[in-house]
Amino acid sequence: MIHSLSLSDVLADHARSRPQVTAVVDGEVRLTYPELDARVTRLASALQGLGVSGGDRVVWLGQNAHAVLELLLACSRLGAVFCPANWRQAADELRFVVNDLTPAVVVWEPSEATTAVRDESAASARWVRAGEEYERLVEGAAAREFPQVDDGEPVLALYTAAFAGRPGAALLSSAALVAHATSLLVVRQMEPGFTFLNNGPLFHVGTMMFCLATFQIGGTNVFTPAFDPEEACRLIDAERVTQAFLFGPMIDAVAKANADGKYDLSSLRFVAHSAEWDGMITVDDSPWCRSKMGGYGQTEVGGMLTFLGLAEGGAGFAGRPSPLVQIRILAPGGSEVPAGEVGEICARGKTLFSGYFARPDLNAEKSAYGWHHTGDLGRREPDGTITFIGPKLRMIKSGAENVYPAEVERALKSHPAVADAAVIGIPDPDWHQAVKAIVTLRAQATEADLLEHVRTLLASYKKPKRITFVDEIPKRGFTPDYDALDETHGGGNYPGA
Repeated sequence: MIHSLSLSDVLADHARSRPQVTAVVDGEVRLTYPELDARVTRLASALQGLGVSGGDRVVWLGQNAHAVLELLLACSRLGAVFCPANWRQAADELRFVVNDLTPAVVVWEPSEATTAVRDESAASARWVRAGEEYERLVEGAAAREFPQVDDGEPVLALYTAAFAGRPGAALLSSAALVAHATSLLVVRQMEPGFTFLNNGPLFHVGTMMFCLATFQIGGTNVFTPAFDPEEACRLIDAERVTQAFLFGPMIDAVAKANADGKYDLSSLRFVAHSAEWDGMITVDDSPWCRSKMGGYGQTEVGGMLTFLGLAEGGAGFAGRPSPLVQIRILAPGGSEVPAGEVGEICARGKTLFSGYFARPDLNAEKSAYGWHHTGDLGRREPDGTITFIGPKLRMIKSGAENVYPAEVERALKSHPAVADAAVIGIPDPDWHQAVKAIVTLRAQATEADLLEHVRTLLASYKKPKRITFVDEIPKRGFTPDYDALDETHGGGNYPGA
């Protein structure tokens, strides 16, 4: 085991080498690395007392909190798997996650959706309420020694990609997460004292990858439940935050919230955006920020597979591969296509995931010919850089969230009045794309009826912004003719287009 380095090992070393560094800030909670290490040890002991052992799953149903990082690190110490579920999802979606993962323990924050799922699933898992009950669990456990865990074992599960209308849990090992964090912190040029504001959702790899890179370099992770522009300004000022999870509309909202200059945001070393924004922050000159945080990635590769910052001035707008991976552009039969031709982006290397939880057929398909098949099309340019063309399977990008038409279509078709449904993405000035549904009816129903039905089944960002009723949906074989629907109903702005 002398070559193993788990997340738990990284924490234990930080506790020794960074005894005075603040690891976590969450409201009134401030923990140094030794204090975080001690809490994680007690939490691991408490989870073990609740029956969690190697390979078992622990689920978090709630917003951002330092408990997310603690639970991940405790699972690493036990050899268990931690899943921060999407708290924005409806009860039906969360019910699927709990039934799919069959967790030993669920730590939850009360909401209409989580309470409904808890009432149905309390007998199949131990449910621990976040807050006072969670704190009693941690404080009441005794510290003990844990054997070292193989860093190749899965430790983090993130749900992604709606296969056949339902998502799958991508399993990432400590080895993959440490490798990805190391690659990211090099390209981002993180230094001691780096402080990250976890204001984006931690069930999203875009936030989680920076949380773990900050942890890897021994920096400070600041947690806030969800994005609020005024609170983001306050925390950036108070904690001297270096980076936050921000993109276009969020940046505009923060700039607007600080239009009067009430907060000092100069510690934020971030990408240039607008005259107002650039005047508030320190425009960063790292390869990551110079390239506008560009590249190509997905959950299954730990976050980023390529970085535009490694190929400034290159022909391909996805850049070059992360230092610890290989990329090939493959034809359907597994052969590499020549430069300039389009094929599937395939990868292997240190940051790759361990497969999807309980999806053996899918795992075999996605790892054919010894490469991870991303499901996305790309092209290698003559200078060796990569261009991302777009998903093989259609996807809608709304803000930072991926919306899969099959998932929304499944929800619409579950309404008794809906005979058929197809979902497309339409351009949106603020969120890049919005969801639009084309529906045929077998009984009377209004747009409001269907939107309310979808709202009860899916997260709000997946709900169609508008619905058009038609007599018939054009098909290619058994599937909707999405190109025809785009042309007729204003679709466009898809990722990679």
